[in-house]
Amino acid sequence: MCVPGVILTLSLSDYLCALNESSDLAKATEFGRGIEREALRVLPEGGLSQEPHRYAIGSALTHPNITTDYSEALLEFITPVTNEPEQAIAQLQDIQKFTMSKIDGELLWPFSMPCFVNDEDKIQLAYYGESNVGKMKTVYRQGLKNRYGSMMQVISGIHFNFSFSDDFWRSIQKIANNNDDFESFKSDGYFALIRNYKRYCWLIPYLYGSSPILCGSFLQGTSALSGPNQLPFKKSDNGYTYLEYATSLRMSDLGYTSNAQSELAICYNDLPGYLEGVQQAMSLSSADFDKIGIKVDDQYQQLNSNVLQIENELYAPIRPKRVAKSGEKPSQALKNRGVEYIEVRALDVNPFVDTGISIDQVYFLDIFLTFCALAPSPLFDCEGQSDSSTNMDEMVVRGRDPQLLLNDNGIEKSVKQWGNELFEQFGEVATFLDNAKNTTRYSQSVENEKAKVNNSALTPSAQLLDLVVNQNKGLTTLALDYAATYRESLLSKPYQVFDEQYFEASVEQSHQNQTNIEQADSVPFDEFLTQYFSE
Repeated sequence: MCVPGVILTLSLSDYLCALNESSDLAKATEFGRGIEREALRVLPEGGLSQEPHRYAIGSALTHPNITTDYSEALLEFITPVTNEPEQAIAQLQDIQKFTMSKIDGELLWPFSMPCFVNDEDKIQLAYYGESNVGKMKTVYRQGLKNRYGSMMQVISGIHFNFSFSDDFWRSIQKIANNNDDFESFKSDGYFALIRNYKRYCWLIPYLYGSSPILCGSFLQGTSALSGPNQLPFKKSDNGYTYLEYATSLRMSDLGYTSNAQSELAICYNDLPGYLEGVQQAMSLSSADFDKIGIKVDDQYQQLNSNVLQIENELYAPIRPKRVAKSGEKPSQALKNRGVEYIEVRALDVNPFVDTGISIDQVYFLDIFLTFCALAPSPLFDCEGQSDSSTNMDEMVVRGRDPQLLLNDNGIEKSVKQWGNELFEQFGEVATFLDNAKNTTRYSQSVENEKAKVNNSALTPSAQLLDLVVNQNKGLTTLALDYAATYRESLLSKPYQVFDEQYFEASVEQSHQNQTNIEQADSVPFDEFLTQYFSE
């Protein structure tokens, strides 16, 4: 029971009770949300598009909402920050609608893992123009290709950007009777969230992992630096490769992981320690990457031979972020002004919705991240951080295995046991948010997701395997059917937040902005890189 004005211990319940008494609860719970959705452009028959990024959807270098990730065919859609879950989804639908109206009947592949890619050399690196900044982005991708192979780089995911309002953090600081500098307190709060996220993020691929099965062509694409695959794959009757209990092969050793980064000692206890770890990784030489060379026959093969070419190469399921000013590196922005928001990166593309992420997922992520921010978050030691990584590694390849036991601070627990314990606390957060927002969506979200914990057949990974393995439906046929349906649905739907005029103007402005950047260059590319890495 909550005792007004009395905080005996700073538990999750204490924070929620005290926040409920806030004079302006609505402002304190104004969460900022932004979504980044990656999607491969494919032909109607399924082959990877060989067409360059369309001029009609803007400059990939400068357009605020439509860009590319690794390759020319890998689109990335970016929504502006919004305080309303429904608006975030509507923005993403609008961006995709405009894009699909300009790509000549091509489709957006609705799964995280690619298919129909039999030749890595046909995956064209993303091109960003002839400015020094644009060339650097392409050379960075050339380095990724040489280090990890192109196949890994055409995997798609969802990045969910999330922030609490300053009113929220001021309320928490007051409840905690903390007198630290506000920006330092806020950064510490976000790092407490990150630690808890790493402790409990095994739950995200369990609930939302949608990549337990692969096209055989994916396994043909391996980097020269990758070791042989040791996973116990099975073959479906219709020829697809899968793991019986997997949730997210995208998050396994086959996907966005790096052996070279596995030994990095990056600490998540506070901002200075994190930045020091990232800086050391960017300065740490790699004997394997050194063999690639940097500039061979006058062609750049990578930006440098360090473990990280730039900090974006750090593969992590969550990152602290700050919007950088012009010419400012991400780490400089964090150092100068502290953490502004966090980026959740452990989400597979949801193939069952047109945006790759559902509105129900957004509501649950609100709950999960609020829980991570308010629950006790002890500092990490090496063993604790390693245990969290091991839990995640086990979850992505055998998360639905009834025999799986996870390590909760030295205590072995099943997914069902630990999950139900966590959902008791999620229920408290959901009730608090429902009261703050005058809704029942949060409590309903908890009930829906808790059902998956108690019945793994309800998870998207299990549903997908059932369709392909048990019902003998072709994975590629499913993907193309979903993609065509989503295309027709979005094209027939009116714009909800933006309009045609907004997009046409933004396309024109993006090309002008790229031209301005190219004309402003004053030094050769070699000198530009030297200056960049000397700062």
